[in-house]
Amino acid sequence: MASSSLAFPTLQPQFQSLKNKSTFKPSARSLSFRTIRASVSEKPSVSAPGVTVSPPENTKLPIRKIPGDYGLPLVGPFKDRMDYFYNQGRDNFFKSKVLKYGSTVFRANMGPGPLIAPNPQVVVLLDGKSFPVLFDVTKVEKKDLFTGTYMPSTELTGGYRILSYLDPSEPMHAKLKKFMFYLLKSRRDHVIPEFKASYTELFTSLEKDLALKGKANFVAANDQAAFNFLARAWFGTEPAQTSLGLDGPGLVSKWVLFNLGPVLSLGLPKYLEDLTIHSFRLPPSLIKKNYQRLYDFFYASSSFLLDEAENLGISREEACHNLLFATCFNSFGGMKILFPNMMKWLGRAGAKLHAQLAEEIRSVVQSNGGNVTMRGMEQMPLMKSAVYEALRIEPPVPLQYGKAKRDLIIESHDAAFEVKEGELLFGFQPFATKDPKIFTRAEEFVADRFIGEGEELLKHVLWSNGPETEKPTLGNKQCAGKDFVVLVARLLVVEFFLRYDSFEIEVGKSSLGAAVTVTSLKRARF
Repeated sequence: MASSSLAFPTLQPQFQSLKNKSTFKPSARSLSFRTIRASVSEKPSVSAPGVTVSPPENTKLPIRKIPGDYGLPLVGPFKDRMDYFYNQGRDNFFKSKVLKYGSTVFRANMGPGPLIAPNPQVVVLLDGKSFPVLFDVTKVEKKDLFTGTYMPSTELTGGYRILSYLDPSEPMHAKLKKFMFYLLKSRRDHVIPEFKASYTELFTSLEKDLALKGKANFVAANDQAAFNFLARAWFGTEPAQTSLGLDGPGLVSKWVLFNLGPVLSLGLPKYLEDLTIHSFRLPPSLIKKNYQRLYDFFYASSSFLLDEAENLGISREEACHNLLFATCFNSFGGMKILFPNMMKWLGRAGAKLHAQLAEEIRSVVQSNGGNVTMRGMEQMPLMKSAVYEALRIEPPVPLQYGKAKRDLIIESHDAAFEVKEGELLFGFQPFATKDPKIFTRAEEFVADRFIGEGEELLKHVLWSNGPETEKPTLGNKQCAGKDFVVLVARLLVVEFFLRYDSFEIEVGKSSLGAAVTVTSLKRARF
C-alpha cells in the first residue's frame, strides 16, 4: 500500500456515454450468508498457481486497435506528466483520454518518465473487466514494477530487491512471502489487544487536543498510533523505550518520500517540483542515517523472526530489510493512507450511519462478554460492509502494473484489444472499482453495499492486488497481509464506535491520503 489515493470526482457519466509505479549495511554492532473472513490465524495457502482471472484468448467482442499514442520522444512523456500532475490532475487526466478515445483502454505515458524512467509507455486499463489481467501472473510479469515505470534505488533498502519487487517466478519470492506469512501467524494473538492499547492512546490524544484547541489532527495521531501498534503487535517492542523514541513515523515518512517522490505531488510550485523530484532521484545518501536508525531498531527487535528466516534460507540482513519494508512501507504506509480515508468517508456519511454502526458493534460485543473478538466481528455485517466499501471507493494502492509475458487479448466491456509481448500494462484501480457497469451508485459511499447478496460484489474489490474473494499464496502477488489489513480496518471502526456515538471532521488534501481534522467527538451514551 504505497501510493496516494485522493478523492475521485465522478466518472459515471463518461463511462455511461461510451458504448461503447551507497548501499546501507547493518550497523557494526550486529547486523447464513457466505462468510468472508478477515483472519491472521488461518494458515495461508501455499499453492503455486496465481490468481486466474485473465480474459479468454478467443473473444466474441470486436477486435479494436488500442487507441492513443505516446507522442514525440521526450515531448510526449513531458506533456503527459505535466497534465497528470498539474494541468489536469490525475483523475481528469484519465477522464479526458476516456472521452477523447471513446475507450477505457488506451495508450499513454505514465510518470515519472525521463530522466528517471527511460520507458514511460503503457497500455492503460480503466474498467473492471480489463483491470484484473494485472493479477494473472501466468499472463503478466511483476518484476521490479511495484512502483511502476521506475524502481527506486536498492540503496534505499540495504542493497536488496525487496519482496514487493520480486516476480513469483524468482526463487526468493516464495521464501520471503513464506517468511511474511510466518510473521503474521506467529504474532496473531497480539493484534487485537495491542490495537486496542495503541488506539486508546490515539483517542485520548484527540480528546485532549479538542479540549485545548477545538480541533485535533487525526493524521499525526494516527501515524504515531500505527507505528506503535505494529512495533508492539509484531515485535513485542515499545518504541518509546528504545533509542528510536517517538521518531519512527517521521523517519519512515522521509524514507518513503525518497522511494515515492517521482510519483508524488507535494504541492510545490509545479516547475520547481517537476524539475526536482519528477526529473531526478533524490540521493539515497541523504536518508542513509535515518534508514540506519530504523534498521537498527528492527534488527534489535526481531531476533526470533530472524532465526526463522535463517531456517528458510534467508540471511538475517535480507530478512531484516524485508521486515522493515513490510512494516514501514506496506503496513504503516497503508494505515497512514487507509485510516484517514476511512474516517473521511464515515464522517461524511453522517450521524444516522454512526448510530447504526454503534448499535450493531456494541450489541455484538456485549453478547460476547464485553470482548472484541474475531468471531464477534464476523457477526457485524454493516461494519464489515462499510470497511469493504471504503476499500472499494478509495483503494489505498491505486496503481498497478504488469508486463505482458506473451501476446494477449484483453477485453473491456465493449471491445477486445491485442497486446504484444513485453508491453507494459497499467491500471488505475479507483476507476475499475467504481465501474458503473459493475456497481450501482458507483461514485457514492454505500455502507451496506456488501450485505447479503451484495457479498457477490466482493470479487470486484481489488485493493490487495487481487480480488477480495481470493487468498494470497506463494505463487501470486496478492498482498501477504491482505487479511491483516482488513482486520485492523475493522478494529478501527469497532474501537471507535465502542467509545463514540458520532463525530465530525474537516478534510483537506495530502500527498498521501486525506488530511483529516476532527472537530467533534460525541462520547458513547449507551
